[in-house]
Amino acid sequence: MARPTLGKRERARLAVERLKTLYPAISELVHRNPFEMLIATILSAQTTDRSVNAVTPLLFKRYPEPRALAHADPKAVEAIIKPTGFFHVKAKTIIACSAALVERFGGQVPGTMEELVTLPGVGRKTANVVLGVAFGLPGFAVDTHVARLTRRLRLTASRDPVKIEAEVTRIVPTEEWTGFSLRLILHGRRVCLARAPRCPECVMNDFCPSSTVRARLRRAAAAGR
Repeated sequence: MARPTLGKRERARLAVERLKTLYPAISELVHRNPFEMLIATILSAQTTDRSVNAVTPLLFKRYPEPRALAHADPKAVEAIIKPTGFFHVKAKTIIACSAALVERFGGQVPGTMEELVTLPGVGRKTANVVLGVAFGLPGFAVDTHVARLTRRLRLTASRDPVKIEAEVTRIVPTEEWTGFSLRLILHGRRVCLARAPRCPECVMNDFCPSSTVRARLRRAAAAGR
């Protein structure tokens, strides 16, 4: 049975709980240190974590630290990361990012939002992922999946990533920011698809305002009156 309409904060609480049960691990990107997490996150754009995990073992074997990747032959990097898509741009970006780490941060990945977003290829979304997963610092990453799901859950009406981040973090406990955003990404990739959301399979279909399951139940209830 569909739940009665819930307040925004209660919907957020239930979403956090349900997704935490469904996806115990907050990130599926395999990494051993902040540098590997940073590069893997950049590579994950427009592809699956599985595709990234398939190429990073060889990538990091050949280029285990920023200085090595900064001086890499772009064609050699492209050949390794080709399965992730957009490999010309991604190779150029991770090489430039590595060079910036060496030149500006002594080869270390910085641990603040302000510093991370100065790196090539790093916006707030990537920075929040790195801060949350590699450094254990709270951050709410907003990509197209997070933007879509938070609107469908009616946690925000905005399409601006910065506004979405601000609005959602006001109603979700700080310690849940990273996990919630990364689980929303996973759920958006697997269930709450952009064009054909799989509402019958969704663990949130009893309270999500956009659920087609809830809509059918409401119509059935109205017809039975």
